[in-house]
Amino acid sequence: MMAALLTACQETLEERGAREARDYTEKHCPAPVAPQVVMDSMTFDKATHTFGYYYTLDGVLDDSANLQRNSPRDLLLNQVRNTTNLKLYKEAGYRFRYVYHSTRNKGAVLFDAMFGPKDY
Repeated sequence: MMAALLTACQETLEERGAREARDYTEKHCPAPVAPQVVMDSMTFDKATHTFGYYYTLDGVLDDSANLQRNSPRDLLLNQVRNTTNLKLYKEAGYRFRYVYHSTRNKGAVLFDAMFGPKDY
């Protein structure tokens, strides 16, 4: 009886990912993470096992040419590779998507990158 109760209370990795993304967004977003960078939300798509990180850029970063000069893909991939709290999700083959939007041009995507097991 106790074993069945404990098993029923455990959440799957997918449920955990969805909960963590929802909780993070509700508690912390929008959140300034660097000068001219605001994290708007974190999502999790159970069907594709993808975490989504959504940001808005302002000032000099709110320009796709300036953004590309800073090699954001390399920086983000390095972050995914070195972030220890993603270890469980990386071991399960989950994906991580980073989307940066413009403040000046509402809704315009300045940068969009996806990282999966082949990358990290």
